Amino acid sequence: MARACYWLMVLLLLSGCGSQAASPSLYRQLGGQPGVEAIVHDFLIRMADDARLVGFFAHTNIDHLADSLGDQLCEVSGGPCHYQGPPMDRVHQHMGLTDDDFYAMIGHLNKALMAQGVPAGARQRVIGIHLAAHEDVMRLARPAH
Repeated sequence: MARACYWLMVLLLLSGCGSQAASPSLYRQLGGQPGVEAIVHDFLIRMADDARLVGFFAHTNIDHLADSLGDQLCEVSGGPCHYQGPPMDRVHQHMGLTDDDFYAMIGHLNKALMAQGVPAGARQRVIGIHLAAHEDVMRLARPAH
């Protein structure tokens, strides 16, 4: 009887472990593909409305930019997409970005994430991923002195 109770307790404990839901992936927390697309759309509108930044995109194919940003956000959040564009330093090398410009873009990304209802923890992870790319983005982008 004691042995049967022991195994029953083990089975109950193990079944409780299996029923705990795994935390959703960052991609799922962003809302999957529809969420990523909405975040990118919101982000691009915020950039277009910012007089400090809009000039960087004056000669840019916005549809292509939206697709590339979507693929990049999807990939870094663990989604099924694959960013196929050039490395970040090459993409930004002739833009003349300053650190202030970079951080303004991060601010717009954060506002877009908030507006789309992305949970705080997921927002922090997305912002952290993009902040970690600062040196890659800025390596060749800084204006010549």
